[in-house]
Amino acid sequence: MTTAEPLRIGILGAARISALSLVGPARAGGHRLVAVAARTRGRADAFAAEHGVERVLGSYAEVIDDPEVEVVYNPLANSLHGPWNLAALAAGKHVLSEKPSASNTEEATEVRDAAAKAGTVFMEGFHYLFHPVTRRLHELLGSGELGELRHVETMVAMPAPPGSDPRWSLPLAGGALMDLGCYSLHAQRTLAPWAGGLPHLVTARGGARQGAPDVDEWLDAELAFPNGATGSARCHMAYGDVRMSLRVVGSRGEATAVNFVQPHLDDRVLMRTAAGDRTEELGKRSSYTYQLEAYAAHLRHGAPLPLDAEDALTTMSLIDECYRTAGFPPRPRTTAPASG
Repeated sequence: MTTAEPLRIGILGAARISALSLVGPARAGGHRLVAVAARTRGRADAFAAEHGVERVLGSYAEVIDDPEVEVVYNPLANSLHGPWNLAALAAGKHVLSEKPSASNTEEATEVRDAAAKAGTVFMEGFHYLFHPVTRRLHELLGSGELGELRHVETMVAMPAPPGSDPRWSLPLAGGALMDLGCYSLHAQRTLAPWAGGLPHLVTARGGARQGAPDVDEWLDAELAFPNGATGSARCHMAYGDVRMSLRVVGSRGEATAVNFVQPHLDDRVLMRTAAGDRTEELGKRSSYTYQLEAYAAHLRHGAPLPLDAEDALTTMSLIDECYRTAGFPPRPRTTAPASG
């Protein structure tokens, strides 16, 4: 889908994820990559040359202040999401931030308030929500084919990244729940319309990374919904293989998205009802492309957008509650932006 006027996007950092999460979708939608800055000029130059960014600037602040940039994309380390989201909102920019929106509930509250004050559009990048795989699970609940919601299982796991990876750093707001488990929790929260409301935490437990006592290697949370349905949200950042499944069990049947986080790798939804078993394949077009299309349609045409700063705050509040219940501290915040 091409909008009448392309988005004018500024990129903070030269993260590898940006090629998948932003560059490809922007090209598909005909949007402009106006500016980029990185920790070093060389990294920014290389990123711009490879991905067709129009110009390289000297700092993140310069990207935010560029009058031609209307949307700031923030894929930085977790600890830098909050500070630079706040800086971009204070400059009157729209913001598309990788999850999580901030390091903890206090900071997410400030992001929510800053977005309201700015009157601009803030969105936390839970891209999976826009893909037909997730939409199909919601359709199955909405149509009644699965009956009343009884149980939800989310499992998001991966082999361990290197020990030097920022995801193992407490000062950089790392941990399995921040990197992976936020998908597990958010996917369960989106089922509120078919469960009588949002889930609440029943209990949580987790295990620390060896040598990093406050950084969770894995965390399991048990949830309960107002209608009596239960939820199990698991994440593991040192698992034997990749698991990113979402299983919805109803009174008349069940459905499982084999890989709801990366449907471009596996787009199957497996269904089991009284009528028998069947498999639906919903397409491997990138969930990030669907996400940017929805974001652009909202900015240009006022189309509905299911994610905002309030939703991000609700998720972060649940993350912090899980951490405290499992015996971990909430992630610390970075109080001021690095020069970038």
